[in-house]
Amino acid sequence: MLDDIPALLPELRMLYEDLHRHPELSFAEVRTAGIMADRLRALGYEVTTGVGQTGVVATLDNGDGATVLLRGDIDALPVKEATGLAYASTAVGHDSDGKEVPVAHACGHDMHATWLIGVATLLATHRDAWRGRVILAVQPAEEIGGGATAMIDDGLFERFGTPDVALGQHVAPAPAGWVLFRPGAVMTASDALKIVMHGRGAHGSTPEQSVDPVVMAAATVMKLQTVVARNIAATESAVVTVGTLHVGTKENIISDHAELTLSVRTFEPAVRDKVLAAISRIAHGEAHSCGAPQPPDITTLYSFPAVTNDADTTHTVGAAFVEHFGPERAMEGPVATASEDFGLFGARGGFPS
Repeated sequence: MLDDIPALLPELRMLYEDLHRHPELSFAEVRTAGIMADRLRALGYEVTTGVGQTGVVATLDNGDGATVLLRGDIDALPVKEATGLAYASTAVGHDSDGKEVPVAHACGHDMHATWLIGVATLLATHRDAWRGRVILAVQPAEEIGGGATAMIDDGLFERFGTPDVALGQHVAPAPAGWVLFRPGAVMTASDALKIVMHGRGAHGSTPEQSVDPVVMAAATVMKLQTVVARNIAATESAVVTVGTLHVGTKENIISDHAELTLSVRTFEPAVRDKVLAAISRIAHGEAHSCGAPQPPDITTLYSFPAVTNDADTTHTVGAAFVEHFGPERAMEGPVATASEDFGLFGARGGFPS
């Protein structure tokens, strides 16, 4: 089966470059999902579209055996590509506020989709080499932490069967050709928060009449830098990033509110609880000290658990990688503070992943 890989590479490269050139934002992956569905259907898979909005599920039955779910995510990010590649993205999309934004595959999901088509091709053309059922989950909206949940809530397991194991993979900033694996916790839990801080507006010439949300938000951002430094032990791990801060419309108008969005990354549930409590305490405390007319509103945009690899599954897959690639290219890797919603498949379905 694996001897066919070199012959597949030219076609897979063309697919990768096409997907890279035409990225789509979360839950807007209509073109990408269509390409994936068409290719899987042509390979003989039974294909269902619209699972979890823009997700695709493809199944292939091949006698008695285990059921394995293979997942590849397909959404891109609202960033402008500056690689200068011949197939670089010039695409634009619209964010959740309707604002036009540049779009690029800056997180490698074009590669994930290409990998999925590659393995789907090998499995479909070498049915003599395996037995069982394969479920391919072409997942939307990983970047906003909503795609896995959407597919599961849309009856992924009830409609297509609960797998015995789920396998996923992600590109990483490591030397090309390396394959890394790790049992246990490998990627952090992720929480995205929106904080709206309420002030009192005024003209820029009369700041004494205001409760200035710029000052309130700026002080909050600075104090949030102490969440990890002064609340989390050196033997534990957490990341708190303020990703956006929006306030005001004009230089001589003091606005009546400020909006911040935060990204929180943790491995341990107890650390997560401590970090979220500290964020709330700081935001409420700063609002109170500034004389805000009302407490801040803190909203969870999304939340999903850490990716924790099943030890037995990782041992089996890792041994196969080492046998094929050699120990100089396949090895145990470090933990990452990046996050993934892949862990929800096993957590919600009750199977190893």
